[in-house]
Parts: sequence; C-alpha cells; structure tokens
Amino acid sequence: MSTATGPTLVVTAEDGERIVVTPVDEDTEVVVEYTHSVEQTLVRDVYVPEDGQLVMTRMEFSSFGAGLPAQADVTVRDGRFVYRPPRSEHETLRVETGTVADHDLVVGDERYDIATLADGGSIELTVRERWRTFT
Repeated sequence: MSTATGPTLVVTAEDGERIVVTPVDEDTEVVVEYTHSVEQTLVRDVYVPEDGQLVMTRMEFSSFGAGLPAQADVTVRDGRFVYRPPRSEHETLRVETGTVADHDLVVGDERYDIATLADGGSIELTVRERWRTFT
C-alpha cells in the first residue's frame, strides 16, 4: 500500500540524474540565484510550489540590464528592485546553468550549488508528490 505524503522538489541534470530531491510545501520559497552576465550583480528568481507546479512570485535584482524588466513597475526593498510579474506557472522549469552566472538554488534554508552539481549544464525543476510505501 502507498500513500501520498506531500510535494517534493526534484532537480534533474541533463543526463537524467536527480541532483537535488527535497520536500517542499506551499510556504517554501524556491529561489534560483545567479550573477547577471553583463551587470555582474545578483538576480533572484523566486517561486513557490503550488498544485504540482512552480509559480513565480517575484524577481529581485540590484541594477537594470539586458534581460531584466527595465520597463516594469518595481518597488525597492532593502536596496534591491523587486518585480512582481504576472502569474506564470511552470510544470517544468528549465535553467541553463553556467560558470559565469554561478547558479545557486535556495530551498527554504538550504543552498545548493546547482552550476557545479550540473557541471555547467542545464537542469529541470519539477514538483512531484512524495509517496510512502507500507507493506
């Protein structure tokens, strides 16, 4: 007999290897952090798990540059720009990691160096249901 026990964030490398598997709930922030290639400043893309998907709640950045929302309505919090985009849901979130951007993944209080774990390749983040098997 099996029973669902809650959602789990699964990070999979290009070769199919699961490099991070960690429990999450709807209050857990899943943050992809990286260094902007031109501006050389920290960017944080913040998601929350919801109904088996990752929902982007905000982007935080320190300067405007290529690929950042220069025309968007932003607020300033702790010296950083905060952009709250229209709702976007991702069943699978693909991230191209790299040594310049030095991507990290922050899940709750845990930090993972996903650029190193993925050897600079791409990764996929998904939210799956955890199962516990009883016999």
